[in-house]
Amino acid sequence: MIAAAWRRLRAVPSWQLTLGAALLVLGFLMTAQAGVEPSRVRYTTQERPPLVETATQLQREQDALKSQILQLRAQVEELEASSAGNDALVTAANDQLDQARLAAGLVDLQGPGVVVQLEDSTQPVPPDGAAADDLVGAADLRAVTDELWLDGAEAIAVNGERMTATSGITDVGSSILLNGAYLQPPYQVVAIGPKDLYERLMGSASFAAFVRARVEGYGIRLGAGSLDKAVVPAYAGAVSLGYAQSVSSSAPSAPPTAPALPVATATGTSRGATPSGGATP
Repeated sequence: MIAAAWRRLRAVPSWQLTLGAALLVLGFLMTAQAGVEPSRVRYTTQERPPLVETATQLQREQDALKSQILQLRAQVEELEASSAGNDALVTAANDQLDQARLAAGLVDLQGPGVVVQLEDSTQPVPPDGAAADDLVGAADLRAVTDELWLDGAEAIAVNGERMTATSGITDVGSSILLNGAYLQPPYQVVAIGPKDLYERLMGSASFAAFVRARVEGYGIRLGAGSLDKAVVPAYAGAVSLGYAQSVSSSAPSAPPTAPALPVATATGTSRGATPSGGATP
């Protein structure tokens, strides 16, 4: 019987045997895959809650970062607005500083003005006269500069030395002292002021009296003329606080003040004078 079965098996074509073996292997693989699938499904189901929690946490962190970005943007806008206000304060402070520098004579100025030149007399000294009377002195320069202030001058320089509220003109031997500088003749007084400053000077009765007394009386040489563009240099000396005191709550409301001195307002826009970097003409 076994021999008969073997003969029947050998009678089966080889391709049928190969196909049967292939189907057998495929069935085995499908059975094994079906046995593994439930455990994989259980694994995926077990891992899902942590992933969901992680995604939720990341979303919360992203929302917090968005909120922080909005807050930082608001702070930047506030700082920009504050910076604009600070810029306005700085600009106002700089404007006040510029006005103070102008008033103190610390800025070069240019504009319409006049020039007055004084030189010693060349006439012989009379027997009953004094040689000093024929020389230009501090009193002569004070008379001319005072007259120019009264006529509306805004800035004055004598031989390139800018006059300020604390400037004093004094005689020192044969020289004249101004701002710590020793001046020698000829003395050139340059003043900036209104366009008709020269006409005001020439029409002044006190200046005419000065000319009669010093020019006609002692031969002092004097020349004057108008300038379309006069230049007055800045004060080059040291700036120090010369008169000040602290004010307390018990101090009198109106403490005594130092005597007023002639001072140029140095407001170039109001009278035609403008800041300049030039030198003495």
